[in-house]
Amino acid sequence: MAVKRDGNLGKPQGIPANAYTPLKPGEKYVPFIPAEKTIPEVTRRSVGIGVLMAVLFSFSACYLGLVAGQVFEAAIPIAILAVGIAGMYARKSSILENVIIQSIGAASGLVVAGAIFTLPALYLLGLKVSLLHTFIASCLGGFLGILFLVPLRRYFVAEEHGKLPFPEATATTEILATGERGGKSAKVLALAMGLGGLYDFLVEALQAWPKTLRSDVLLGKFGSALGEKLRWVFKLDGTAALFGLGYIIGLRYSAVIAAGSVFSFLVLVPLIYHFGQTLPSVVIPGAMPIGQMTELQIFSAYAQKIGIGAIAMAGMLGIIKMAKIIVSSFSVGIREIFRGTTAAPKSTLRTDTDISIRYNLMFILLTLAALFGAFWMFASPAGGTGFALKIAGIGLAIVAALAFLFTPVAVRATAIVGVNPVSGMTLITLILSSIALVSIGLTGAVGMTVVLVMGCVVCTALSMSGGFITDLKIGYWLGATPRNQQRWKFLGVVVSAISVSFALLLIQKAYGFTIGGKGILDGGVSNPAISAPQGNLMATIIQSLMIQSEIPYVLYAMGALCALVIEMLGVSPLAFALGMYLPIQINMPLLVGGIVSWLVIKSSELRVPGSEKNANDGGESPKERGILIASGFIAGGALMGVIGAVLNLNEIGKPVRFLSIGAKYVSSPVPETGKTIWDIGSYAPYFQGFSGQLISLIGFAGLCAFCYYYARGKKR
Repeated sequence: MAVKRDGNLGKPQGIPANAYTPLKPGEKYVPFIPAEKTIPEVTRRSVGIGVLMAVLFSFSACYLGLVAGQVFEAAIPIAILAVGIAGMYARKSSILENVIIQSIGAASGLVVAGAIFTLPALYLLGLKVSLLHTFIASCLGGFLGILFLVPLRRYFVAEEHGKLPFPEATATTEILATGERGGKSAKVLALAMGLGGLYDFLVEALQAWPKTLRSDVLLGKFGSALGEKLRWVFKLDGTAALFGLGYIIGLRYSAVIAAGSVFSFLVLVPLIYHFGQTLPSVVIPGAMPIGQMTELQIFSAYAQKIGIGAIAMAGMLGIIKMAKIIVSSFSVGIREIFRGTTAAPKSTLRTDTDISIRYNLMFILLTLAALFGAFWMFASPAGGTGFALKIAGIGLAIVAALAFLFTPVAVRATAIVGVNPVSGMTLITLILSSIALVSIGLTGAVGMTVVLVMGCVVCTALSMSGGFITDLKIGYWLGATPRNQQRWKFLGVVVSAISVSFALLLIQKAYGFTIGGKGILDGGVSNPAISAPQGNLMATIIQSLMIQSEIPYVLYAMGALCALVIEMLGVSPLAFALGMYLPIQINMPLLVGGIVSWLVIKSSELRVPGSEKNANDGGESPKERGILIASGFIAGGALMGVIGAVLNLNEIGKPVRFLSIGAKYVSSPVPETGKTIWDIGSYAPYFQGFSGQLISLIGFAGLCAFCYYYARGKKR
């Protein structure tokens, strides 16, 4: 399908209609900027701004991630900033320059995610840490993520066109395209961003009403009885960002994810409580008797572990099904090296050219060699040269195998739901690495250091591959050159790795991850001002694996069997496993968004044929308008989430306490530091009761109704 053009300027007027749908036989996708057209792409401006974004977002994402427990998606705010900065220059930035800015800058969030999941555990355990540890693990892990993805780019981006929703890529593409063409679509996006951002700011920062809808409160005594006697509690986080994500994902995948959550939270949790409530002793891996646990504690201790096993098996099944594609991709590179010629025809299109497979494999070997040297260096204090070489060889084999095998899993998960199950796969890496190294006699501080560095490499590689496929899909839709994106992504990784290394060191020097400077192994206590929840989790796991031996093999095996059964039923096991692993309140708004998306599409199909394109004042179809609204919700919610997190920092006096509506804050001094910590002491009378739940329900329903009716537009 050809792209509509302006008669005078020859400028594309929007994303082609077949961008998000499977292509019909003989149909080709023509991107926003066609392959035969060349406009500025890699320039001093795009590279310079991209590097600046990588530095700024690395520091902010690292600090906020350690404090708030999550890394915000950098791609969307960077895309918005790229469009806005364009207006500051006499020559407006081209859309492909903005793609490069976004691609380089977005490396920040991906590298930070890998680093803060694992490396804070080094500080928490009181192990010897240097900038070299953090830089090598983050940088080389990011390189592996890029290099392992390059041969798979064409399959996931082009061959699977219209079959995978790519929610984050869709949102970012709409932002960049809308900023390029202007018009009423920009107004729709701006309105949705404003509404979504305001809504989430009121909910999460100002706590005007409770974010989470709970059946044990909303249903009164009946819901409370179900929660108390059965641990059956339904939850839903009513935020604009999660709703928008579900809208873009669509009903099919969001329903599978929600089914996994229902099975984990509303079936497994009550079942575990039913059979365990009379047991007086602790059942490992729980920390207290099951009868004393809340539904969330049962989920975290048992059901979520089953979800990890399901994710692992779903990943293996995905790898088995994709083995032919993976092998054929790398066999092309091997034949190129030995024959010096291409075994498969090369594309001559600018929009379909990758880094040469020969160079790609060469860089993989160099990266693996650098990792081997790093593992050897980090393991050398444990013994002689021979022992250190043995450790380096085993570590390299585990990291290379897991990063390679899990890359398609991370990519497909990101393409389906916009969520990368990297934490579950990192846990698997830590477990396997610890078992392997303990079996050859490596324990103690050196063993824990090597395992955590290995975990960071794999975690960063998977985070990078999952996030980078989003960048490549954006480039595919808009007409960027993949080779340019791939080359300059390395720069983004290097800059982000340097930035996050200094950010972690500065936070340690300024605040410390533990109070009093003692590590957890020496009796230290985690610093509440720098919570680092993932780092604390990894520290606990490593401590148990390298010093104790409490591993829930049975729970992992149960999850693996669940994934096998789901695969036999013809349902996506990875989507279901993601639902099992993530808390139910995160996945339920995805289902609501998917339902609204389905209703919008169905309602537009019932209209008079030929009237769909004229249904809205801006000329978009209901489907296009709905995607713009959902994209705005995601972007607005993400930006306000960052602002809300900053306002919630104790280090600047938690200014949100002056703005909060439903929560009251109290201060408590920390004797060891002399600092004051502000925390929620109480809530307004309405907030935790039925009134607060009713306000939350009405507000979220109103948000859904706005999206539905505004996407449909006016009938002609």
